[in-house]
Amino acid sequence: MPTLIELHEGIAKTVPDAFTHVADDEDMATGDVILSLARFQSDGDRLLSEGRRIGVRLKSDEEVEALAYDLPRLTLVALEFPKHLDGRSYTNARLLRERFKFAGQIRAVGDVLREQAPWMVRVGFDAYEPADDASANEWQAALNRYRHVYQRAADGRVPAFAEREG
Repeated sequence: MPTLIELHEGIAKTVPDAFTHVADDEDMATGDVILSLARFQSDGDRLLSEGRRIGVRLKSDEEVEALAYDLPRLTLVALEFPKHLDGRSYTNARLLRERFKFAGQIRAVGDVLREQAPWMVRVGFDAYEPADDASANEWQAALNRYRHVYQRAADGRVPAFAEREG
């Protein structure tokens, strides 16, 4: 089971993961599950009618708009980083928070490194499955690395230019 780090009021904590990732070729697990977009589209209604909490795992080349109708029914969206240099999931996270007003968990999965933490928080991620086995304390240190930000983002932090004007 991968490590799960969640942010609660700006504090990174390691927490048990209540969700099971289910691959498309696996039998359905019991309880709360994270499914691919394709599997959610085929099995999601049935699973939701069973009272399960559902998450959908989007690949970086899948558009978040495909979930627009179903977002109010989802507990989380897991956005995949196939390699840490692929930034498309940052865009999807920001769209989820700002355009679609998704209030559920946005989880970073795949090649997720703690060096990415400050930028992930800025666009709306609030949970991480780190690929580098980093601890919650290491993630917290990465989150606090930079005091100033230079543009507005989903996290609502005040940019440096606005601080100077204030």
